[in-house]
Amino acid sequence: MYIVVEGEDPGFDTFVNGRSLARHEDALEKLALSLGARPLIEFFSADENSMALLIEEGAGNEELLRRMPPPQWYSPGDGLRSVRALVGALAEEPQMLGTEGKQVLGELLEYQRVLEKTEDRGMRWHLAVSWR
Repeated sequence: MYIVVEGEDPGFDTFVNGRSLARHEDALEKLALSLGARPLIEFFSADENSMALLIEEGAGNEELLRRMPPPQWYSPGDGLRSVRALVGALAEEPQMLGTEGKQVLGELLEYQRVLEKTEDRGMRWHLAVSWR
C-alpha cells in the first residue's frame, strides 16, 4: 500500500514501502475501529495506472478498466487522524502485531511524514496498491 498525492509532481518524496502495512491490513483495520479511527483501507482508490498494471499481469478484466470510476481524493487531515491514532497505539505496544510491529510502526511514521507534507501544500491524496 502506498500514498498517491494528487497532481503530477508534489515536490517531495512520497515513497513509503507499505508492505508491512499491507500484510497487517486486517489487524490495522480492527485496531483503527477499536480506537474510533477510520481504517486506512477506506482511503483506497484505484487509479488507472494501478488497474492497467493489474490487467497487464493477467489478474483483472480489461472491461473493468473502461468502467472504472475516477479516483477518489481525500483530505490529508483525515488520513493523519487515522495514522496518528495507530501510531499512538503501536508506539505503546508494537508487539500487538507480532514480530513486525516495529516495522509497521515505522511505515506508519513514514505515512505521517508524507501526509503532513501533503497537508502543508494543500494537496489531496489516496492509497493505492502495488500489484507486484
